[in-house]
Amino acid sequence: MKETKLWMNGQWQNAKETYELRSPYSGEVIAKVAKASISDVEQAIEGAQEAFQTFKKTTAYERAEILYKVVDIMRQRKEELAEILALEAGKPISAGLTEIERTIATYQFAAEGAKQAKGETVPMDAAPGAGDRIGWTKREPLGVISAITPFNFPFNLVAHKLGPAFAVGNTVVLKPATQTPLSSIVMAEIFQQAGLPNGALQIITGSGGELSDTLVTHPLVKKVTFTGSGKVGLGIKEKVGLRKVTLELGSNAAVIVEPSTPIDKIISRCVGGAFNFAGQVCISLQRIYVHASIIDEFTKVFVAETEKLVVGDPLDTNTDVSAMINPKEVERIRQWIEEAKSQGAVVATGGTFTERALTPTVMTNVTADMKIVCQETFAPIVSIVSYETLDDAIRLVNESELGLNAGIYTNVLPDALRAADEIQAGAVIINDIPTFRVDNMPYGGVKMSGYGREGIKWAIEEMTDMKFITMKKSF
Repeated sequence: MKETKLWMNGQWQNAKETYELRSPYSGEVIAKVAKASISDVEQAIEGAQEAFQTFKKTTAYERAEILYKVVDIMRQRKEELAEILALEAGKPISAGLTEIERTIATYQFAAEGAKQAKGETVPMDAAPGAGDRIGWTKREPLGVISAITPFNFPFNLVAHKLGPAFAVGNTVVLKPATQTPLSSIVMAEIFQQAGLPNGALQIITGSGGELSDTLVTHPLVKKVTFTGSGKVGLGIKEKVGLRKVTLELGSNAAVIVEPSTPIDKIISRCVGGAFNFAGQVCISLQRIYVHASIIDEFTKVFVAETEKLVVGDPLDTNTDVSAMINPKEVERIRQWIEEAKSQGAVVATGGTFTERALTPTVMTNVTADMKIVCQETFAPIVSIVSYETLDDAIRLVNESELGLNAGIYTNVLPDALRAADEIQAGAVIINDIPTFRVDNMPYGGVKMSGYGREGIKWAIEEMTDMKFITMKKSF
């Protein structure tokens, strides 16, 4: 059994308390994890501030080289890293390898981004009385960044915090999810091996409820970047004051399937988008709006494809769907399904439970006010809904207080462009599922789905301040 420590100021340090980390799949204890105190958080922030004084003076080339070395090390260890995901997150090993490949790409984008952070010249002579001046802008690092990350992509979502932060010379205090600390701990080892200066990365494991106030309100923290629930995100937004903040708060992602769509070519993609990692993905496909003329055929084929999925051990390469993150979440979604059934919803397939897993579940005859439709399920469950016109479909997609990604399948270009204009979401994905994401695109939501944007280029902008400089050409 692994016993972890806190990574602070370039050293592994003991905590006064530990907690048991259990496998989502088996329930077995797989590690005893250091549980940080508020005083540990304060020490980490102070250490990160001290490290910032040196790290901010490094060159873009030096920071890029550190990130490129991280990429090389991760490539050498990717099978080991995917196994960590299977153990602590219950992520099927094939999906885990995909996440590691994406994480490698994210750090590579960050290395390249380190060399691209730039300002611009300002034509001072365009203003009256300023013709004898030149002006320009530059981007400067903020300082200490608090990063709070969730369990569902514990390598790649961490990379979206660390990569752009280090690319421009910030330091980071990272608080990973209580269920997935091992992935962050191994990244501390990798960054140390890659040459990141001591103190630039601090890793605080433990309870978010106990530690987040200090991480968010400490005066040395210049930015908070958080991925997680809307309730917690709103609390953070209220506390950060004038410091910068990025919030990624999830969604109940929807796709529209127009009658021009060749069903056989999209079904496996839609099934994957709904059930990959047991639906525990911020942009997991949760709502499918299918034109009335094709809904019967679509539902029949979708159900048949869903029933082919293998539910089992995440370390088995044949497994498509494994356990949910903990039994509490299984019980929550069981109650939501039972409530929907009592209101008239029908289980087309799935809907069976163990203590730790839900079989992939397809619901029909749902209404917009059911929890399985209007809230984020974060579970292997999807609803299929009929519509008559594209206007109806767009209205149904927008009947949500969430708006991260949405998709539309259509062969009619004007309809695709109209949907892109009228759907209320941070991104509209045409002819693919809303679960699509690559790591160099802007990513973030509208309405209650978040605040700010990730994606390396845009995260770098949000993790720097713009400074304007002007100089008179002569006295």
